[in-house]
Amino acid sequence: MLVCLEEAGVEYEVVPLSLTNGDHRRPEHLARNPFGQIPVLEDGDLTLYQSHAIARYVLGKHKPELLGLGEGGSVEESAMVDMWLEVETHQYEAAVKPIVWHCLVHQHVGLVRDQGVVDESVEKLRAVLEVYEARLSSSSAGRYSYLAGGGSGDRVSLADLSHVPLMHYFTATEYGGVLGEYPRVKAWWEALLARPSVKKVIAGMPTDFGFGSGNLP
Repeated sequence: MLVCLEEAGVEYEVVPLSLTNGDHRRPEHLARNPFGQIPVLEDGDLTLYQSHAIARYVLGKHKPELLGLGEGGSVEESAMVDMWLEVETHQYEAAVKPIVWHCLVHQHVGLVRDQGVVDESVEKLRAVLEVYEARLSSSSAGRYSYLAGGGSGDRVSLADLSHVPLMHYFTATEYGGVLGEYPRVKAWWEALLARPSVKKVIAGMPTDFGFGSGNLP
């Protein structure tokens, strides 16, 4: 969500919320999101939760081209953005999230790493990345391209940017080198890392989730 706000160039305020202190279960937060989760966006009288809904709203209001809409976009390109967002949620995230949790998070919260789950998830991720590699190799955009880019595949979209948080954490695990097995995926990720919005946001995303510094989420 923060990457989208940065891409849109709008002013915003981040309100810290401590999960370890149970802030997400306080009545004032449950009034914003009855599921007690983050993030939540408040914009005037509008309150939104769920990351993709927030991102679509921000970009639809301020930078619709990142949704495949607006000048140069089309209904078809917008549908491709939506499709790859679904792939990110149901295929990519489902594979990579257990790796991040077991390799980076569990050690800080007293949970035991299950190597069997990690190994199975790495193989699932490889299968997903094979599909990404084929997709990113199918355009004429040159060294790298984007998932739903439209035209020659050289236009970044929300479908790409939505991968940033988990990919940032995944590459901090001992399995991050898996990306090197997929040259187009690696180039795609490096292109995303080069964007000013991504640089700014991940600078505030410690890979120990704040446990090492004491700045707990």
